[in-house]
Amino acid sequence: METVLKSPCDEQHPQQAEDFHGNVEQNSKLSGGVKKDIEKLYEAVPQLVNVFKIKEKIGEGTFSSVYLATAQLQTGYEEKVALKHLIPTSHPLRIAAELQCLTVAGGQDNVMGVKYCFRKNDHVVIVMPYLEHESFLDILNSLSFEEVREYMFNLFKALRRIHHFGIVHRDVKPSNFLYNRQLKKYALVDFGLAQGTPDTKIELLKTAHSEDQQGSCLQNNPIVALGNGVSVSVTAPKQIAQQSASKAADRRSSSLSKVQMKQGRGGKEDSVHHSVQRSVFGERNFNVYSSTYQNSSTKLIKQSKMIDVSSRKLVTKKKIISTKTVSNGSARKAASGCPLNLPCDCYATDRVCSVCLSRRQQVAPRAGTPGFRAPEVLTKCPTQTTAIDMWSAGIIFLSLLSGRYPFFKASDDLTALAQIMTVRGSRETIQAARTFGKSVVCTQVVPTQNLRTLCEKLRGTNSSCKRSQGEGHSSSENNTAFPVVADKPCAPETLGKQVQRLQSFQEGDGALELKATDMTGWDQVPDEAYDLLDKLLDLNPATRITAKEALLHPFFKDIRL
Repeated sequence: METVLKSPCDEQHPQQAEDFHGNVEQNSKLSGGVKKDIEKLYEAVPQLVNVFKIKEKIGEGTFSSVYLATAQLQTGYEEKVALKHLIPTSHPLRIAAELQCLTVAGGQDNVMGVKYCFRKNDHVVIVMPYLEHESFLDILNSLSFEEVREYMFNLFKALRRIHHFGIVHRDVKPSNFLYNRQLKKYALVDFGLAQGTPDTKIELLKTAHSEDQQGSCLQNNPIVALGNGVSVSVTAPKQIAQQSASKAADRRSSSLSKVQMKQGRGGKEDSVHHSVQRSVFGERNFNVYSSTYQNSSTKLIKQSKMIDVSSRKLVTKKKIISTKTVSNGSARKAASGCPLNLPCDCYATDRVCSVCLSRRQQVAPRAGTPGFRAPEVLTKCPTQTTAIDMWSAGIIFLSLLSGRYPFFKASDDLTALAQIMTVRGSRETIQAARTFGKSVVCTQVVPTQNLRTLCEKLRGTNSSCKRSQGEGHSSSENNTAFPVVADKPCAPETLGKQVQRLQSFQEGDGALELKATDMTGWDQVPDEAYDLLDKLLDLNPATRITAKEALLHPFFKDIRL
């Protein structure tokens, strides 16, 4: 199929230059910044002037901005549409691939379709049907259990549709699955990060290159603190033998509580004593390099016990030089001078040795939203399938059942993996990682948590937590269900205490009062709900439930396809 980046309305209109200012001035409620953005859009794509009246900006992301507009139909009726303006730096092939996803798979089964596409030079505007929708956070605690069931059923219908065409969405999350509560309408949107499976029916996805390498890769053997002396390390299989023979293994016990990360592209260094300025519910700086904790306490160890800042900067400089050399093609000679079987001396320590710096980085797609990435994405598995979308759907279901959003929020991929491990278990994570060629090392056995017990405790619907805390129960945008204090995921035994302590942080942290919870059905959540959740959060992508299978699950037995 050939995708044409233009509309039947592409012809120029002589009055366009004079009209767009008037179109903007008609809406006096807009802020100055939004008015300027709309004016710039009219100037960049003048074909829009005589077709649409842009009302307001309703969304903005890394790669696009979305506007609400009305189109005057020949019948005299004004139709609301959404205009998605892609940033000019987007790759043309990726834009065309997104359009092809919308035209081929969209328009049915809760997948957003496309009406027109306008192009002027390097500016592209996709015109889509507008679906008025509610914010997930605003309605989370007011949804009845039956509404949750319908929500998940319709999400799986959309995923079944796109997976049938071999489309991996890669960014399934509540803000990309629009829900009109009154009309009971749904729409899966934003295919800007979509990738194709090996047998995809979307021709342009076969040749489109992923743009999800948005930062430099993690160190080959990074370590992350899990809490209470527990730490996690992920390595490629070829490095396991080298690291086990390393002399640094003798020093593991003294340094396993430190996080070792490579500096992300364009990031700035941020030591532990600065982390206290970050929100206790999540990270604002996604480049964390070294952190140290004392058991389960939130007290930070004195700076004198940290690694020397100047030496860390030196390592960073070496790292940057190494990266630049690789891009110039001359680092291959430097790397070839380092035997592959040479053991490193920095394993499980707070530094990066020259041997590790000379090794090739693990490269794999990792596009997506933090908190929704599957274990195989976090561990940089090169082969990623539609199963990553099902994991993301499982995280949404986990938020719906627990009443907490976002559920996970971590500073980096390994902290995210550590958080997952405290819910799904360390042994299970290690075993699943082996199936896709990764080795996860954990210094302590972390048991799996019972999903029903966890969700009922967080939602407050079990017998031990029946609203004893009552009126103080509120939620905020940063009300992360997983307790995180200064990048530290809690051990399972402290989970309950930390959840209760979350409420003390509400004041002054942007807390939002939500509607009263509709308790209909929440006191009788069937076992089938948690069985489906367990299958969605299967750590092994090969055995994780598919969208087609999920629709046939007993949880949806009385909902018609």
